[in-house]
Amino acid sequence: MLAAVLSACNSSSDKEEQKDEPAKEDTPVENTTDAKEDEKMGGEVNVYTARHYDVDAVLYEDFTEKTGIKVNVIEAKAPELIERLKREGQNTSADLFITVDGGILNTAKEEGLLQSVESEEIDKAVPAELRDTDNQWIGLSTRARVIVYAKDRVKPEELSTYEDLATDKWKDKLLVRSSDSLYNQSLMASLIAIDGEEKAKEWAQGIADNLAREPEGGDRDQARAIVAGVGDVAIMNSYYVGHMSVSDEPEDVKVFDQIGVFFPNQETTGTHINISGAGLIKHSKNKENAVKLIEYLTTAEAQEQVSEENFEFPVNEEAKLPEVMAEWGTFTPQKVDFADYGKYNPKAVELMNEVGWK
Repeated sequence: MLAAVLSACNSSSDKEEQKDEPAKEDTPVENTTDAKEDEKMGGEVNVYTARHYDVDAVLYEDFTEKTGIKVNVIEAKAPELIERLKREGQNTSADLFITVDGGILNTAKEEGLLQSVESEEIDKAVPAELRDTDNQWIGLSTRARVIVYAKDRVKPEELSTYEDLATDKWKDKLLVRSSDSLYNQSLMASLIAIDGEEKAKEWAQGIADNLAREPEGGDRDQARAIVAGVGDVAIMNSYYVGHMSVSDEPEDVKVFDQIGVFFPNQETTGTHINISGAGLIKHSKNKENAVKLIEYLTTAEAQEQVSEENFEFPVNEEAKLPEVMAEWGTFTPQKVDFADYGKYNPKAVELMNEVGWK
């Protein structure tokens, strides 16, 4: 299963998607900490991360200012980091593995790369459903896979579920990125877990049949295509919509103004979410500092900063949402084991290929 999951992670050709698992390989990125202060406080923590966001670096610097613990960062794609951790074994310098997607986090656990985190602060800050059952990884943020629609052509009451998008009602009106996208694969995997293979395949067939065009581009390209009149509705990650609201590109801000966000399956199985999380490395040499960093990243203060800068949903319920996200309203998330994203990934890819979802 590992090979299939890791292959899926590498398969996305979309540049925007690849930002979640950057193309850089083994590139050390250290925060600017005074060396004497680091020696005085006596500590560091080494992070292997597949996240690339500017807000992460800001938080690491803030953590250093508060604790004196130096944060050393190596960025690479998640599959590369997992393979590196396997090669390094007990000689690894890594203390934390941070990535996007519950399936990948669970793969790291199944490969024996992680250990349990023991912290009352973390247990209080992060709900159990957003942590590994053994606390080997801890959720840091989530994003929802939402339906985005043209405000001038679609009424919210016309929308309901992911399943409805596969009906004739949306023939030639639906936009979605390639089945190579890990986001779509994890959505498909969640439907397999909930509805079974047969119904999930029927859904994928309906999606493929209803496409307004062959899949192309990233999530934001689907929103742009809606406004261009190519289609009426799209499946997107929520945080991309948030980014368009503050884009440096005036055209993207115009796109944001013309689209609405709808949380599907609110009366059934809930809206699909995926997670960013941190796993404590089994052979960590700085375990105490690593746990302190997770504790900091799950505080309401840090969580609010992630939401404000990157439009991800906080895992700490005390954190406030930025205005644009608050305007979307509350929603009920899909109740599914994040481990299922990895477990059913090979079957999800197989079924999407079978129905011609390119």
